[in-house]
Amino acid sequence: MITHAFFVRLEAKPGKEQAVADFLTAGLEMTNRETTTPIWFALRLSPTTFGVFDAFASEEDRQAHLRGNMAGALMARVDELLASPPSIEPIDVLAMKNQLS
Repeated sequence: MITHAFFVRLEAKPGKEQAVADFLTAGLEMTNRETTTPIWFALRLSPTTFGVFDAFASEEDRQAHLRGNMAGALMARVDELLASPPSIEPIDVLAMKNQLS
């Protein structure tokens, strides 16, 4: 059961919007290797604002994600890509529907 999540807000530096989009798109491969991250979305919220929503079965899995390759790769590029550090918000999942058509 999915009960834990993160919402991460990323604000691109001027001129780095496409680089952030490309980084997040490429991040799918890294995140696919994380066995404790079953749900991961990369989002564009506005021309300069991006987000990541990922969800987990436990607090331990959520913390493991923070130590994973994707998080490490993002933090290594914060100064290059982002106008400010990412806003990382832990959230609780109250209910979920996951149905592919």
